[in-house]
Amino acid sequence: MTQQPKNISLQGAGAVAQAVGKLYPQLSKSHRKTADYVLGNPFRAATMTIDELSEAAGISVATANRFAHALGFDGYASFRAALVSDFATTLAPVEKLREQVQRTATSAEIMAAAFDSDIANIEATRRMLTPEHCEQAVEMILSAQRIFITGFGASAYLSGLMAHTLEPYVRTVSSVAMAGGPSQAARQFFKLDSDDLVIAMVFPRYAADTVWLTQRAVEKGARVIALTDTPGSPLVPLADVALYAQTHGRLAPTSDAAALILIQALCDAVAHRARRSVQAATQMTEFVLPWLYLAQQQQRGGATPVGKPVRATAKRAPIKGKTNA
Repeated sequence: MTQQPKNISLQGAGAVAQAVGKLYPQLSKSHRKTADYVLGNPFRAATMTIDELSEAAGISVATANRFAHALGFDGYASFRAALVSDFATTLAPVEKLREQVQRTATSAEIMAAAFDSDIANIEATRRMLTPEHCEQAVEMILSAQRIFITGFGASAYLSGLMAHTLEPYVRTVSSVAMAGGPSQAARQFFKLDSDDLVIAMVFPRYAADTVWLTQRAVEKGARVIALTDTPGSPLVPLADVALYAQTHGRLAPTSDAAALILIQALCDAVAHRARRSVQAATQMTEFVLPWLYLAQQQQRGGATPVGKPVRATAKRAPIKGKTNA
């Protein structure tokens, strides 16, 4: 019987899987052991150095290198590059982090570089603004009966901030990204219609739940604004209008600074266009005033002004050999 790799479902998935599927019967026992590990853990293997792979697969470094040559690669580096190519988008941040941490730098230098990177992101985001798309997005927000904002992962927190900022200026707005997760968001999207607006945000690495829920929103007839990074984003074909933020991160998969600036800028434009926006903001502030801290504010339910708390002083045990004066 012709021997086949244990995880044959991965054959054809990439150059490494194809080579293993073709050459597996000719491989030595130790090389088959290596092949079984790589095909069973392709993502993990793509992130490993040759030393890490040899330890994980229970083989020698020399065997790992010979395995790469047996598959037709020039060496382990080209073998690993072929694995990485199958996960190019997903692994790009890992490869960038691997490169950056090998460079010597102080904490202050790393922080300054992060500022420089986000300043460049924000400038690029501003250049990507299209006047007609900005106007269309604001009009869609102000004309919607209900607004649902969604995004998962880090975008969940951004969606909550956007809902908070839009609250005074629109009829109904809510973030569906937090409590209950995607299934609860789907329950709310079941009631969508053509009068509703979904603001969907997704940045690398793209959250599949956001894309799937946006597809459902389109099927229900809702209009869609996409906040994303490039025209190649999976949200763009689903959206009536898309606004882009460059979110390149130095050490993380993305940097959310430019995305947050884009959200704040869009909310500012809505506030500027909204009817009775000043009155709405004033009424909102007055309503939440009891929950705001004021320097001369009195405690709720009492007449004592809020002052600096008195720090409790713990009694110290006397030091042995000494007596109190």
